[in-house]
Amino acid sequence: MGKLSGFRVVDLSQFLPGPMLTVMMADQGAEVIKVEPAAGDPAREQAPFDDYNGASHSVWFANLNRGKRSVVLDLKSDDGKAHLRDLIAGADVFVEGFRPGVIARLGFDYAAVKAIRPDIVYCSISAFGQDGALAHHPAHDMAVQALAGFLSVNDGADGTPVVPGAPSADLAAGLTALSAVLMALIGRERSGEGAYIDCAMFDSLLPWCAHTAGSAIAGGESPQSAAQRSLGGAAFYQIYRTADDAHVALGGRELKFARNLLGALGREDLLPLAEAPAGEQGELMAFLRKTFAAKTRAEWEAWFADKDVAFAPVLDFREALDAPHVTERGLIVTGDGGGRHIAPAIRFAGEDWVPGRVPGLGETPAA
Repeated sequence: MGKLSGFRVVDLSQFLPGPMLTVMMADQGAEVIKVEPAAGDPAREQAPFDDYNGASHSVWFANLNRGKRSVVLDLKSDDGKAHLRDLIAGADVFVEGFRPGVIARLGFDYAAVKAIRPDIVYCSISAFGQDGALAHHPAHDMAVQALAGFLSVNDGADGTPVVPGAPSADLAAGLTALSAVLMALIGRERSGEGAYIDCAMFDSLLPWCAHTAGSAIAGGESPQSAAQRSLGGAAFYQIYRTADDAHVALGGRELKFARNLLGALGREDLLPLAEAPAGEQGELMAFLRKTFAAKTRAEWEAWFADKDVAFAPVLDFREALDAPHVTERGLIVTGDGGGRHIAPAIRFAGEDWVPGRVPGLGETPAA
């Protein structure tokens, strides 16, 4: 039994943030009922596909919806609405990810759902929240990052923003929503009262700029990547090209790491530059660029093996997922019926985890 066994979640969300919230609950034993339209969650159709339980499923969909039940409902029909009301009556948590106003037009806003289940924990996930100037603005992850300022510092050497490699706004919203739902469930145990959660991707992402955008938060100028220690202005928090056109990363700015590396390279005279302000370490960066360009990535991996330096080769996903660390930590799991899953990051000592069955569209039996 998982930590959330006995809780029922009715989930109307699709794509990333909502499904990530509810799969983390399903992984811990919650009964998650995924309510889908006749066409299903669009993630079902996103390639690539793998074989799960004898059926072909999108890897994306499988990893975010395993262990859930699927119910197909037309929420514009009387029968669909009646069925959803029945599900809500036995639910602890209700999750929806429509644009603001849509769920109210369908007849299932917080007031309506609370009338059915007074102690419901109701979570709305949207790009910009249920009110405010941007509430109705259409957006996925990258647009939210752009409007929150994050994309401006996700830039290359020429200062041009590039498409981010991680859906930071999506992931921040999924984790924030999970935290809020669990807080609300704890609060309900104490007070008997449910809660309404307005979780915005924008709001969830914004606190994560505190370590880089302090000047702007304080009312001053916006940070520039080239002058920020965490964004490209520091030699020991930087990416370098190797002789075989691969890359390595230095990912620790502490002076001890600089001392260890520069000492091993016979250039302790450059140590003061490692302490210089971000944006003023050009000579040190130039030295490290030339140095790393002299050996292949594999040669540097071997060289750094006995050095206490925050160093890493830049791996692609194939290399990363095949690395011994992933195997040793059990981070890729093949289900009993086949198909590979990324193991949940939330696991508890002494408890085994087995991936739940990936539901076919409209497949209601729990498994």
